[in-house]
Amino acid sequence: MPDDEKQDELAALRARVAALEGEAAARPAPRHRGRSFLAAVLIVIGCLLVPLGIVAAWTSDIVGDTDRYVSTVAPLASDADVQAAVANRVTGAVMEHIDLEDLLEGVAPEQRPLLAKALGKLGGSLESAVSSFVHDKAQDVVASDAFETVWTDANRAVHTSVVRALTGSGDGAVQINNDTVTVDLAPVIERVKERLVDSGLTVAGKIPEIHTDFTVVKSEDIGKVKTGFRLLQVMGLWLPVLAVLLVVAGVLLSTHRRRTVIASAIGVAVAALVLGIALTVFRTVYLNALPDTVSQPAAGSVYDALIHFLRTTVRMVVTLGLLVALAAWLTGPSRPAVVTRRMWNSGIDATRTAADRAGLRTGPVGPFVRRYRTWITWILVALAILVYVLWDHPTAWVVVGLALALLFAFAVVGFLAAEPADADEEASVRT
Repeated sequence: MPDDEKQDELAALRARVAALEGEAAARPAPRHRGRSFLAAVLIVIGCLLVPLGIVAAWTSDIVGDTDRYVSTVAPLASDADVQAAVANRVTGAVMEHIDLEDLLEGVAPEQRPLLAKALGKLGGSLESAVSSFVHDKAQDVVASDAFETVWTDANRAVHTSVVRALTGSGDGAVQINNDTVTVDLAPVIERVKERLVDSGLTVAGKIPEIHTDFTVVKSEDIGKVKTGFRLLQVMGLWLPVLAVLLVVAGVLLSTHRRRTVIASAIGVAVAALVLGIALTVFRTVYLNALPDTVSQPAAGSVYDALIHFLRTTVRMVVTLGLLVALAAWLTGPSRPAVVTRRMWNSGIDATRTAADRAGLRTGPVGPFVRRYRTWITWILVALAILVYVLWDHPTAWVVVGLALALLFAFAVVGFLAAEPADADEEASVRT
């Protein structure tokens, strides 16, 4: 048989052996099928629990942390839509208690010119003029720093009532009535009355104490919301911890852990992203379902404020999942990952060479880092995880910052562990 034919047969045989080995490696052993199935089930359940875990953590914050709740609703005091809605509600409540026919008769003679001059600038009928006058004063009050103080202090004081409102009925400045969560605007009305009296409308001083409500949340399914809120409150932080444990258990049970880590991290990110999309879609549905008497811009501002930290957590989980998947992929055997690592190491080696030529020496640090590089790497990863866990409500930017800091630390370790350009000179320095 000619040599060429022998070489062709040998090459074909080698190709066949390689193909069979590849098929055997790709086909899981029968004993691993049940294990792989259980791992997949645990990971899927963990990913499905991620959105509920995020909502449970947010619910626990709203219920158990007064400062967190106050920081959530405080920006509403300076929101233009909320201020406009409050001013309109206060104006309507005040106008219901002003008798226009007795208005001028109830004003002291020496104050009538001042009132007539103020109302005359507004023009139109007496009713519209007075209404505009009252609205201007209400707008001044809600746009002042005093309103922000009243709003913040009131929400801090009634935090317990907010919890009652969301977990069950109860008395207080915030309560549930007819499927509506409302805030009493009596303190704001009192300040408006003072402004009106100071501006010459002394008849406003005869207005009795008025309790009128500003709608925070309105829904026909508020009873179901209360039930779900209470359930999530009880779960608290245990639900997200359970979700993480299930995913980790699935990864540990899997036969191809790197690929499982990548798939699990992407699954967690997708689950959180679905929650973020659902929050956006529900916002539109919720606002469209509101009655005409409720200001949609103000309701939208309230909704955005209440779920602000929820959205922040969603972005953080999505970022964390994608970064974990990227890290697992970069440590893998794929050609792009290998090329990326070579470029990284080449850059570090080039930097170390330039430093050696400039006279920089690492002394005994270099050999120590080279010897314990693996341990140092895992210690750095553990420190990054610890910082993340101990960080109070980390954001997506915190996750990105920790990842960049970890990369920088890896670069420093690689720089110190790199072989010096002149090994003999480095050895002489060590001795």
